Amino acid sequence: MIKKLSMSELQRLEPEAFLKSEKFPFVLVLDNIRSALNVGSVFRTADAFAAEGLVLCGFTATPPHKEILKTSVGASSTVSWIHFQESAEAIQFLKENGYSIVCLEQTDHSVPLQSFIPETNTKYAFVLGNEIEGVGDLFLKNADLLIEIPQFGTKHSINVAVCAGIIGWYFISKRDFMH
Repeated sequence: MIKKLSMSELQRLEPEAFLKSEKFPFVLVLDNIRSALNVGSVFRTADAFAAEGLVLCGFTATPPHKEILKTSVGASSTVSWIHFQESAEAIQFLKENGYSIVCLEQTDHSVPLQSFIPETNTKYAFVLGNEIEGVGDLFLKNADLLIEIPQFGTKHSINVAVCAGIIGWYFISKRDFMH
């Protein structure tokens, strides 16, 4: 019989210990995300993959927000975040703090996700765009790399929270942080 692991068997950190723990060298940037439910889901993903934090831009909702709290399941209190009203401010912050800016967007310059090999000793800012318009032009113009997640169905995009999970897992697995 299969037995689900208990919280103690999973050896999860308590929130206080998690806040003090070393994080993986990436942030998720949410560029004008319309749905606070998506924002909360990305907080939860950032917690799961021990991201350094979130950079919230434009009209992206910020904690405390009822819908963020609903889907983050507490991660909005364990994941560091900062908000910038303007994309230019966020870009300046990321560059000043040594992040390589990587936009996840379908463009004529994007490379497939599987071609992206994260460099050791590089911090990454993965930019996820608006549910309708995608990543904003200013981020695209300032990107160090453009990545596209290959898709094979009839839709032209993946939900932003799902995209955050894909890039978080991909980054962790390729940088060989797994134990």
